[in-house]
Amino acid sequence: MRVGIGYDVHRCDEARDLVLGGVELPHEIGLAGHSDADVLLHAIIDALLGAAALGDMGQHFPPDDAQWKDASSLDLLGRTLTLVREAGYEVGNVDATVIAEKPRLAPHIPAMSERISSALGIDAGRVSVKATTHEGLGALGRGKGIAAMAVAALAALEDRQRMGSE
Repeated sequence: MRVGIGYDVHRCDEARDLVLGGVELPHEIGLAGHSDADVLLHAIIDALLGAAALGDMGQHFPPDDAQWKDASSLDLLGRTLTLVREAGYEVGNVDATVIAEKPRLAPHIPAMSERISSALGIDAGRVSVKATTHEGLGALGRGKGIAAMAVAALAALEDRQRMGSE
């Protein structure tokens, strides 16, 4: 069993759409970033990469690489899953928390969990997405950005799966 932690934060950007957990949310302000700036998926990607000891998101999807400009973070999550599997691991579960003053996320959490579980090829019951506020404290509390934290557990594939049939 391997465990990884991920964290990400993005500034708000009035010119962008808000995408969290692979779901486009109705909100007047989005997030700044090179890809679609899905802070939740970015935290999950880093947790998965960390658990597999594969570095971080910036190493695999560098922000100065034009191929990742406006990329779907669901696509990046799928690519990360491939890296994790190639390293000999399967996703056990993911637990994540979004920290945002606005918008209210509770109505969107089931759709986020479904998109994440589908992208990872695991049962929705193995994906937990939660939301909280920053209680008005600091830049996040003033609504200047959104952050997310995630923990991912990986299990080693059986040797026969990893090496293929002989």
